[in-house]
Amino acid sequence: MEIKKEKNGSALKLTLIGKLSIQEAKDLGKVIDEELSDVTDLTFDIKELTYVSSAGLRVLLTAQNIMDDAGGTMKLLNVSPFIMDVLKLTGFNKFMNIEN
Repeated sequence: MEIKKEKNGSALKLTLIGKLSIQEAKDLGKVIDEELSDVTDLTFDIKELTYVSSAGLRVLLTAQNIMDDAGGTMKLLNVSPFIMDVLKLTGFNKFMNIEN
């Protein structure tokens, strides 16, 4: 998976391309640990995300919790129908801000 980062002040946009499976979730977790200390607006553009595992969902949940604790916001952009099905099956669509 490729992770593209765009930071503008306290806003961070992460574009995820490919599959978010176990190893990629670890890589994304490292990026989140390194980048979120001064971020109040986190956006994941997942238009080109083709797969997300439970480990990937866990990283997204961790990012959501970090942003909630910091009083920030997090949103998912450009969610494909396949990924939306996964989010609905797991209930993530009920507490994550999803914009298409």
